[in-house]
Amino acid sequence: MARPLRIQYPGAFYHITARGNERKDVYKNNRDREKFLSYLGTATERYGARIHAYCLMSNHYHLLLETPDGNLPQIMRHINGAYTTYFNVKRQRSGHLFQGRYKAILVEADEYATQLSRYIHLNPVRAGMVEEPGDYRWSSYQYYAGWQTPPEWLQTDFITDFFGGKKSIAQKRYREFVCSLLNQEYESPLKEVVASTILGSAPFVMEMQERFVETAKRNPDVPALKELSGRKTVEEIREGVYASLAEKPQLARKVALYICQRYSGKKLKEIGACFGVGDSAVAKTSQRLAELMAKDARVGKQIKRLRNELGLSDVQT
Repeated sequence: MARPLRIQYPGAFYHITARGNERKDVYKNNRDREKFLSYLGTATERYGARIHAYCLMSNHYHLLLETPDGNLPQIMRHINGAYTTYFNVKRQRSGHLFQGRYKAILVEADEYATQLSRYIHLNPVRAGMVEEPGDYRWSSYQYYAGWQTPPEWLQTDFITDFFGGKKSIAQKRYREFVCSLLNQEYESPLKEVVASTILGSAPFVMEMQERFVETAKRNPDVPALKELSGRKTVEEIREGVYASLAEKPQLARKVALYICQRYSGKKLKEIGACFGVGDSAVAKTSQRLAELMAKDARVGKQIKRLRNELGLSDVQT
């Protein structure tokens, strides 16, 4: 079966869906859903992903996701791969959890982001699970409505800014926008998708065809354009941490491994090669430091300071 075309470039927006194998449930309980959300968070840290909206159903999920670094495959391998490993280990099973590859539709955000977020947030209502989107716990609607403080990794401002005014007014207008479709038939914005790949205005579709689709046809072995991400390299992170913690070389090595594992976007093997250790040592060192940060707030503050110095500050919402 031919793989769908993946158009990738820095700053691209996608509507992502993935379903369980044989349409079976991919979340068995709330702990599973919480774990999946934690992987959305680590995807923003490690790979620079920006999550704008989400909804976790029983056998599938929806995301509105932005890739500032043009690295969609890395992001999705992390989210689906890490969650599948967790799910399989917990239930002593093996094999695929999700059905085939995830579906990624490139979106012209300025035209369709608000409509898609509404579509995503109304998913539980369409499925008959709740009567109103605010009754469903496992979507980002509660944060858009202003009822809960969003997690650090969830971006809400891009969409609520379309509704103008101060934040409380924009949130009220957004609630009205979403609820205006309750108790009535409406068409999915995804019906306007072109070739199962692009959702946007005619000029946007034409631009994408000229920039990527035609090039892909002429050069089938060449992936779509990938620009330099501008993210810090492993070497840059290592040298920056070592310089800052020169008087504490043992701690510097642990911190450098942790920050590289969390924020460089590189594979464990690549990071380990830079430090002269195996990939399992990278993972274990990073995990131990994370546990230390949870126990000692001073260590957490120190690492946050180093992240800021390296230009790896927290994702802003």
